[in-house]
Amino acid sequence: MLKNLNIWFLSSFLVSIGVLIPIITVFFSFFEETSNYYQILKDTFLFEYILNSFILLTCVLVLTFIIGTSCAYLVSFYKFPFSNFFKWSLILAFAVPPYIYAYSLTAFFENYGTAFTILTNLFGEGEYNKHIPKFDGLLGAVLSLSFSLFAYVYILSRASFLYQSQNLIDLGRSLGFSKFKSLYSLILPAARPAIVAGLSLVAMETLAEFGAVDFFSINTLTTGIYNSWITFDDLAFSNRLSFFLLIFIFACFIIENFSRKKAKYHFNSKGGFKHKEKITLHGKKSFFAFVFCLMIFFLSFLFPLSQMLYWTIKFPKNLFDLDVISLTLNTIYLVVLSSLVLILFSLISNYGNRVSRNKFLNFLSTISISGYAIPGVILAVAFISFVAWFDENIVKSLGFLSIKKIFIGSILGLVIVYFVRFYSLAFNGIKSGYEKINISVDESSYLLGYSKQKTFLNIHVPFLRNSLLFVAILVSLEIIRELPITLILRPFNFETFATTAYISASEDLLEAAAVPSLFLILIATLFIMFTSKYVLRENEE
Repeated sequence: MLKNLNIWFLSSFLVSIGVLIPIITVFFSFFEETSNYYQILKDTFLFEYILNSFILLTCVLVLTFIIGTSCAYLVSFYKFPFSNFFKWSLILAFAVPPYIYAYSLTAFFENYGTAFTILTNLFGEGEYNKHIPKFDGLLGAVLSLSFSLFAYVYILSRASFLYQSQNLIDLGRSLGFSKFKSLYSLILPAARPAIVAGLSLVAMETLAEFGAVDFFSINTLTTGIYNSWITFDDLAFSNRLSFFLLIFIFACFIIENFSRKKAKYHFNSKGGFKHKEKITLHGKKSFFAFVFCLMIFFLSFLFPLSQMLYWTIKFPKNLFDLDVISLTLNTIYLVVLSSLVLILFSLISNYGNRVSRNKFLNFLSTISISGYAIPGVILAVAFISFVAWFDENIVKSLGFLSIKKIFIGSILGLVIVYFVRFYSLAFNGIKSGYEKINISVDESSYLLGYSKQKTFLNIHVPFLRNSLLFVAILVSLEIIRELPITLILRPFNFETFATTAYISASEDLLEAAAVPSLFLILIATLFIMFTSKYVLRENEE
């Protein structure tokens, strides 16, 4: 048993250390000397970067909380027209990256854009541009990020609402609470861990987002990171700014944990768990619930999809010029390979933590998931820096051939950095599933003569199948949408839909960017539709 325990502890330890290497590289780079750009930025735009980042983060968190929890509450507790359709279709927002939403928002509302064309066709020539609202700058970035990311809050809070007992609702009724007071006094507090988990993912995505904020020309810490490396060739200062982002993320987590103290989010009821009964809405309430969900579904998915489809139809030459088969195979290849690696090693790490019950290992695992908070370009450059240092100081000193070509500009390098970047999603997704497996299940398995390996393979893995599918969805969608890591580390002439769309948009060819953006959305939609009904199924009475 001790031997098996050491194997699982060592496996989990090595996985965490492997994920931490690029992150440690960022921390060590914090102490390197920077160029004069640091002093220039400090005296000019640094405060603006910090302020814009704070405003952007705050607005996105508030908006995603309102949209995500409202939609989840409506489809979880009430029946209204198409409520069963909305419960899964709302997560299609995952299929639209913020930068593609930004392209759509600008193209529709800009001068002589799609809105102008629609009004001209309907009402004839006129001065419509001065009446069409402009969603650019900080407002455009907030809307693009919010409608692309609210699904994190929606899907996690809905999962929590789904398993809340009818006893909780009955408690509110017995206390004389209105439905609104029951919502904010009982239902939302009980779902707090899930909501906070969703908002944490939104926060890390917002702080790491570059495509949308760069498109709207907003100075944030992320654009400062990119500019200090790309424009001023100051990797040390880029890593220093990344370090500040990590500290900010950790501070948010610590504050939230302290605010909870010893609060409990489950209820021990003598009557046991009682499935809640959905309330059927009628009249105005039913209409408003339907309209709200339809509006969110339209704005988050149908609107950008329609804009990309409109451009594709209007400029068909861009479709014929695109090598769709090659881009599809490249994208799916990266998704399948990276997802398998992430799920496999996250399973090993979680089970290693479970059987070893080692505080140091748990702490190491907690630190290792911080890679999600680091912008992809910094992880990519940190990976290149580490490989170059290791090749120069270790490999060559031992007389071996250079390993740079194996890791840099290769699929292997891409998969490794994807692993570091999205390890948090896989680890936390599987961890949440493990928390539902009582430790007594393991003990019973051992008493029946099962080894740790058999317990893992025959009991834990089948029980975790929903969690594994959910992780596969999240990881696949992130890899499909990931831009900077793929741009930097991809092999020569290896393109994906994301990189092709970005290259076209960076050359001010938004119409050409529509075709790869459309295919990116469609592929992501297929991933969601194939698995959402299984992941979001309900055991209704």
